[in-house]
Amino acid sequence: MPLPIRSMTGYALLRQETSAGELTVSLRSVNHRGLDLHFYLSSEFAPFENALRSLLKERLSRGHVEIRMSLVSNAGSDRGSYNRELLGRYLAAFQGAAAEFGIDGKPDLNVLLALPGVLESTRDTKLTSSFGEEAVAVMEACAGELNNYREREGSELKTAIVRELDALDESSSQITAVRSDAVPQFSARLQERLRLLLGDQMLPPNRLVEEAAVLADRSDIQEELTRLEVHSRELRRTLDEGGEIGKRLDFLLQEMNRETNTILSKSSAIGEGGLSITNTGIGIKANIERMREQALNLE
Repeated sequence: MPLPIRSMTGYALLRQETSAGELTVSLRSVNHRGLDLHFYLSSEFAPFENALRSLLKERLSRGHVEIRMSLVSNAGSDRGSYNRELLGRYLAAFQGAAAEFGIDGKPDLNVLLALPGVLESTRDTKLTSSFGEEAVAVMEACAGELNNYREREGSELKTAIVRELDALDESSSQITAVRSDAVPQFSARLQERLRLLLGDQMLPPNRLVEEAAVLADRSDIQEELTRLEVHSRELRRTLDEGGEIGKRLDFLLQEMNRETNTILSKSSAIGEGGLSITNTGIGIKANIERMREQALNLE
């Protein structure tokens, strides 16, 4: 069975009752070259962070992930307090500034209590190891929701990539058809140019044909078209296989872009047929660029 393809962009939020109260866990992820976990937790969750980190490393492969947790305790288990020393420093700073600048005013207690670190909440009991197990279970469920979200988006990205790949294959077939007609014309034109350049010093007819064939071969794009077709098949196989394919797709698309650049470089000397190939090749480069933009979002 093919493995799911996941985007690196996603969001999940889960609320669940625990022995210590209602626990809320949220996960938000965006693109990143590796797995980059950022925890935004209060100090009371610090004993459980390593277990949470290990779990997420098992469930996620790539992405910049923000992890947030909050706990609303059962009634009567919280006590409110304020940091007297810190509040005193804020008041002293206010009074000093008022005196220095001649401002007549009184501090607003509501504003002061909202300053970082002034208002505190303490629990009657510390969070236990059993709560840690519950927190890990909630995080695991939230990670599952995040992966479901990322799989839905990954499926849409796959559809977009396949659509661009279909257009690329059609353009490649058009270039192959143009090349079949253009190569004989190019060879004949080369022979005529060689006759004009050599003037009286004519080469034997067979040698003239050989030299024209060598020059035509150097401008032939069949090899690049073949490699482009091989890369296209491999890209489709990778998409069908699924899993962590983002980096492999990026590599294949770089190779396809390189082959297309060579086709454009060689086709400039083929005359009218070359102009048609150039226009189609520019369209292929646009297809590749759009596929790369989508592939950069995949694990």
